[in-house]
Amino acid sequence: MTRHVEPCMGTVFTIDIRDEGEWRAAIAEVVTWLHQVDAVFSIYRSDSDISRIRRREIGIADADPLVSEVLDRCLDMQRATDGFFTARRDGAFDPTGLVKGWAVERASRLLLERGSRHHAINGGGDIQAVGGTAPGAPWRVGISDPHDKRRVVATVSGIDLAVATSGTAERGSHITNPYTGQPAAGLASVTVVGPALTAADCYATAAFVMGTAAAAWLDAVPGYEAILVGTDGSAVRTRGCPVR
Repeated sequence: MTRHVEPCMGTVFTIDIRDEGEWRAAIAEVVTWLHQVDAVFSIYRSDSDISRIRRREIGIADADPLVSEVLDRCLDMQRATDGFFTARRDGAFDPTGLVKGWAVERASRLLLERGSRHHAINGGGDIQAVGGTAPGAPWRVGISDPHDKRRVVATVSGIDLAVATSGTAERGSHITNPYTGQPAAGLASVTVVGPALTAADCYATAAFVMGTAAAAWLDAVPGYEAILVGTDGSAVRTRGCPVR
């Protein structure tokens, strides 16, 4: 087992490779990729492409090609979520709701290309897992109670899965309803489980904005399941959620 922890994007990324062998070169590539994404997309770095776009110093066509790729993904997810996920905040372009999950999913693909068949990358609690902890052994991910971080609401398990959570536990009321302009209310957290982290992350954000109506909406999203925790502590699961 090889494990690496890397601070980046204002959070911590954990790269956990369960394959035998030497993985330092592949991990170095993943680390370089994550810092490249931060350099391009951070809204907290004045020299990032996104900050320069927001100041209207450059256009999207003048920025790193990754910006156009992410913008296209954001527009796809906006359409898929009926506009509840958006890449705009306070009238400005802000794709950060998609970028971290997208960066982790791409980093996982890089490890696959380097030959890893059993690994997980955790970016601030959003996880893309490939294979299992060993051949035939599923990954298990505990879902924290947003009202009490010492408590686990449920554990999801599976082979080849992504897990993403949106809520108020870590950063308070930071998710805005694009239709009202007000902080999203009605739920404490939404955890979405599926095959790909980019989509899972966006679905979790959109569902959190939807509030209590999100459970029925998520039940109709193919390939993805969810656990929704209300502001009163109650938990609801979609029909096929792989929990115990």
